[in-house]
Amino acid sequence: MTEELEQLLKNLKLRHMLGVYDEQLRAAEKAQSSYSEFVAGLLRAQWHHRQDSAVEWRIKRANLPERWSLETFPYARQPGVNRKQIRAFAELDFVAKHENLVFVGPTGVGKTGLACGLLLKAIENGHRCQFIRAQDLLDEMYASIADRSSRQLLNRLARLDVLLIDEFGYLNLKPEQSNIFFKLMEERYHRHSTMITTNLVYDEWHNFLGNKLMVDALLGRVRHYCHTVTIQGPSLREPQG
Repeated sequence: MTEELEQLLKNLKLRHMLGVYDEQLRAAEKAQSSYSEFVAGLLRAQWHHRQDSAVEWRIKRANLPERWSLETFPYARQPGVNRKQIRAFAELDFVAKHENLVFVGPTGVGKTGLACGLLLKAIENGHRCQFIRAQDLLDEMYASIADRSSRQLLNRLARLDVLLIDEFGYLNLKPEQSNIFFKLMEERYHRHSTMITTNLVYDEWHNFLGNKLMVDALLGRVRHYCHTVTIQGPSLREPQG
C-alpha cells in the first residue's frame, strides 16, 4: 500500500478497510480476482464492520443487562416454554403490528432471558429499544415530578420501538408513580410494542397499582393488542447436579 492510499483511507475514516487491505490483497491475488472484485471485497468488509458497530452502539444504548440470546436459551430444562411460539415471536411481527408481550411466571423460570433475547433480535433488526427494570423506571418517574421533567421522560420512552420493563410487580407504588406509568402506557398504546416480565397475573395488578378504574383502563390497553406467555416450570437458577 502506498503512503498516499493509506492517508486517503485514514482521511475518509475507512480504518477497517485500511486494516484488512493486505489480507484482501493477498486473497485477491491468490484467486486472481479482477480489480472490481477486489474493490468490492474491501467495500463489503467496511460495510459489515459499520453494520456491526451500529448494532453494538444500539445494544449499549438499550442497556441490556446481559447478552441473552434465544439460541442459547435452555429450552430442554424449561418445559414450560413453547419453543415454536418463541421462534414465531423472533420474526418480530409483534413489533411491526405494535403489539405487546407479557411474560408471567414465578422467579427464575426464564422470563427475563426470553424477553432480552427478543429485544436483542429487535435491536439487530434496527429498532430503537430499551431495557429497564420496573423499580428503576418508577424511581425515574417519581424523581421527574420533583424537577418537572416528567414530560421529557415520557417523550423519550413513548417513542421507543420496543420498551422492555423487567420485574414488574415487586414494588409498592405511590399514586403519582401509577399515574405517570398509566400515561406512558396510554401514549405507547398501539403505537409501539412494550414487553413486560412479571410474577403477577393480571388480577393481581390492582394490589400494587391501586385505583381500580385506572388499572382497569391500563389493563385494557396492555392486553388489547397483546400476547401473554405464562410460564409454569422449574426454576432455571437451581443448582445443576
